[in-house]
Amino acid sequence: MAIEYTVNKASAGMQACDFLQREISVAPAAYLAQLFKKGKVMRAELPLQRDALLNAGDVLSLPDSARLSELIGLSQQQPAPPVILYENNMLLIADKPAGLAVHSSVGHETTNLTALLQQQIDKTDKKYRISPVQRLDLETSGACLFGKGRKALGELGKLLMERELKKTYLALVTGEYRGPAELVSDVHAKGKVKEAGCMVKTIATTGTASLLQIELISGRQHQIRQQLSQQGCPLFGDRRYHGPCPPELPRVFLHSHKLFFHSPFGGDPINVSSPLPEELSAYLQLIGLKLPK
Repeated sequence: MAIEYTVNKASAGMQACDFLQREISVAPAAYLAQLFKKGKVMRAELPLQRDALLNAGDVLSLPDSARLSELIGLSQQQPAPPVILYENNMLLIADKPAGLAVHSSVGHETTNLTALLQQQIDKTDKKYRISPVQRLDLETSGACLFGKGRKALGELGKLLMERELKKTYLALVTGEYRGPAELVSDVHAKGKVKEAGCMVKTIATTGTASLLQIELISGRQHQIRQQLSQQGCPLFGDRRYHGPCPPELPRVFLHSHKLFFHSPFGGDPINVSSPLPEELSAYLQLIGLKLPK
């Protein structure tokens, strides 16, 4: 029997070779290239070219060989490769899972988003180093921006400092948010007290829980979690800032939903969305809320 992979919405638009390299992360790039060259990667019963673009719902079929099965087994023992939501010559935007650190730190020296992305890059013929432009908390999921090389990192860093990078989050909080639409308050960040600002909009509420859309103005550590807790609306799953932690929700309900900016390198504006993870969508459904389309 053939080995099959189904392309989901998040992977639509990827090249076939990049998709398989992500799914079978330990497979040598040359080995996968040979599978394509010999016509052993099929889509709709036709051989697939390695640079073919994939659509959501495509089913890729590969031969069921001992070697391929071994590589798949070894890959499944590795951390899941990150999904790349957008990429061009100067930058990429990855979909960070909750529980994965953005960069190397104590306890996350090799298993972090930057390292996993770099491992993917190093298996291709693309030779460049990436660095994160923004930081997301360990338990926060969603879109995270990276620069390719020093020049790109510098230009994107300026974008962040000048507040030209629009960052929109989704958060589930207790009660009904009755604070100002533009929330400005002091927060504790890296041992200092600093002013922080964000725009807050209620998307849906049950009265005891509210789904908020939050656009950051500043970018302080734990800013959203602190500011909403100060308003009497701590995030669900947030033990540190006294939010409720129901057993059905395994993490803090905070998701980096959208990034929008005009690229300093020219071209059309970049507008990227990260879908709400399954565990967060499931909890919304459980309490009778849903994200509007």
